[in-house]
Amino acid sequence: MKNIKGILFIAIGASSYGVLATFVKMANNNGISTGILTISQYFIGFVLLFIAAKMFEKRSQVNQGETLNSASIKRDSKMKLVLYGTSLGFTSSFYYLSIQYLPVSVGIILLMQSIWIGLVFEFFMARHMLNKAKVIGAITTIFGTLLAVNVMEASAHIEWPGIVFGLMAATTFATTMVATNSVALHLPTIIRSKYLVLGGFLTVLIFWNIPGISDFNLQDFDLSVFLTWGLFLAFFGTLLPPLLFSKGFPLTGVGLGSIMASLEIPVSVFSAYLLLEEQVKAIQWVGILIILLSVVIINRNQP
Repeated sequence: MKNIKGILFIAIGASSYGVLATFVKMANNNGISTGILTISQYFIGFVLLFIAAKMFEKRSQVNQGETLNSASIKRDSKMKLVLYGTSLGFTSSFYYLSIQYLPVSVGIILLMQSIWIGLVFEFFMARHMLNKAKVIGAITTIFGTLLAVNVMEASAHIEWPGIVFGLMAATTFATTMVATNSVALHLPTIIRSKYLVLGGFLTVLIFWNIPGISDFNLQDFDLSVFLTWGLFLAFFGTLLPPLLFSKGFPLTGVGLGSIMASLEIPVSVFSAYLLLEEQVKAIQWVGILIILLSVVIINRNQP
């Protein structure tokens, strides 16, 4: 029963992440800039997490007599979380930029290159050789990617800025995975998430005001965008998935949990097919299945 609950938590969290890019592109098609979408997502996400963290602090103090508040958390822990949280902001910004040039179905495949990039990080950080399963999984991921993006047919009209932004998003996403699994683990998830998202919010606020990159204009501020698209992206992108993953992974273990989290790929592709009418060929579905297989290979011996 615990495994089933954990699987459901992670499946819903992964599905939440999976629909984000489709809705960002839908908003773009309605004339809403990527900059205002990203900023509103992180601003509202931080506000929601701030409120949730305050409620958690009060409840923990009543139930356990503990004093857990911002003042009691070491400054070093706060700074590390905010610093690593910048990778969240960069991931969203690069990912959303990539789908300005590429179909969502290709953007998500590029983002999932974080699978093998994360293994490269592990190799250099842990300073030991990767086992055979992880090496095979990494190679399988790359092979599956070539099929999933239909590289033979698409090579003639590939928009390289989209490829570059997609790979940059994958690299920062791998950094995010390192942060969520190693930084300030002694703090409750809701508190950690608050500071990580704060780092992400500060990042997107600066990033989307860089001349030559930004399509954000404060004069175009529209409260209705914040309260509709922004609230949706914040709930399904910055609030719901971290909380569901934090509940699900302890019940499933890292191995099964990582496999279930990879549901983000087919959910993203299918939502783009359903809502944006993006065409996905049979060879691309084969590539997606191979990438999912690589996740199983990499995590099969994990507890």
